[in-house]
Amino acid sequence: MREITPGMGRDNMAVTLPGSKSYSHRLLIAAALAEGESRITGLLRSEDTLLTRDALRAFGAVIEDDGEAMVVTGTGGRLQACAEPIYLANSGTSMRLLTGIAALGQGETVLTGTKRMGERPIEDLLVAMRQAGTPAQCVNPTQCPPVKVTGGHFEGGKVTLDCRISSQFLSSLLLAGPYAPKGIEVTVAGELVSRPYVEITLDIMARFGIEVTHDDFQVFRVAPNQSYKPGTYHCEPDGSNASYFWAAAAVTGKSVKVMNVTKKSRQGDVGLVDVLEKMGCTVTHEDDGTTVTGGELSAVTVDMALMPDVVPTLAVVAAHAKGTTVIENVAHLREKECDRLGCVAVELQKMGIDAVAKESSLEITGGTLTGSEVETYDDHRMAMSFSVAGLTTPGVRILDPGCVKKSFPTYWDVFDSLQ
Repeated sequence: MREITPGMGRDNMAVTLPGSKSYSHRLLIAAALAEGESRITGLLRSEDTLLTRDALRAFGAVIEDDGEAMVVTGTGGRLQACAEPIYLANSGTSMRLLTGIAALGQGETVLTGTKRMGERPIEDLLVAMRQAGTPAQCVNPTQCPPVKVTGGHFEGGKVTLDCRISSQFLSSLLLAGPYAPKGIEVTVAGELVSRPYVEITLDIMARFGIEVTHDDFQVFRVAPNQSYKPGTYHCEPDGSNASYFWAAAAVTGKSVKVMNVTKKSRQGDVGLVDVLEKMGCTVTHEDDGTTVTGGELSAVTVDMALMPDVVPTLAVVAAHAKGTTVIENVAHLREKECDRLGCVAVELQKMGIDAVAKESSLEITGGTLTGSEVETYDDHRMAMSFSVAGLTTPGVRILDPGCVKKSFPTYWDVFDSLQ
């Protein structure tokens, strides 16, 4: 347990964050699929990204870490079979992206994880993989991991994919697509949630020399006979993790600058600053970072489909705002590390806030918070979001604070620098 001390130290603060989790996963995968050696700086070293690193090693990539950079000797898209199951804990990004990559293996691969991972649906991705010629199935009759993929049969061609649960299903197929003999053409059925994460995938593929075309994010095409180009790449800081420090400024009235996270970023979660501005904060964009200065907060109604990972952060800010904030179009948050709609509502209610989780939305009426023990549900974003509430409210105690290792192992050190 970690009790948060209310208040922040200086009026103007700046923080520097580790690399983006979303970019780190994709950079490692692209480098592992390249033919030759790549050097990647700025990578996030967290539980989730290291699980991806270790899985890629099991597939045959050679990855060395000198502390400053990871040097990856890729496989050229020819992955070796894995005799033992690959354990991915509760890293949904690792599970989903690597399931598609496993189609390039020469034999059977089993990917498994925690109990919660066994509750997170993945069947829609497997359906599309089977359309592309790869035998892929859930080991248990749950439509959830563990999954078994028999590589060596990935022909590609035209497939239809349901992305209402996760955009990572699409990213998974696109990343593997260049090595399919027919290439791949993916038609998205239904709504494509979290589109900015697909844009990150497209950005990484382009940087590695892979051309992907699309028709207004509905039909995606990757031509065959392309290969990832090795080289030197840099990972930008994490926009999702920036959200906690911008939120800290919002609720305390202070100014916090997150270094090297700018409006040029493709990370959708950087858009949180626009929401905070509508709520009454002042936002300053500079070439070397983005500053939020807190103000008198008012409620907003906002569609957060494009930046779902910062919904818990916004919910805590909304608890400090005048009026009722409505966060819409986020049903897919129920399939994250925890049910992030229901769990956020429960923890805010424990703090005396009127919060209601509906099927696809969250409503929070601002008020006076009271201290409580915050259950984190083994979810890193619950711990970090609710730490912000402790800056204004005595008696906020975060249970299992170590769960932040999933995406931001040094979080508490950076958070403490605010005080």
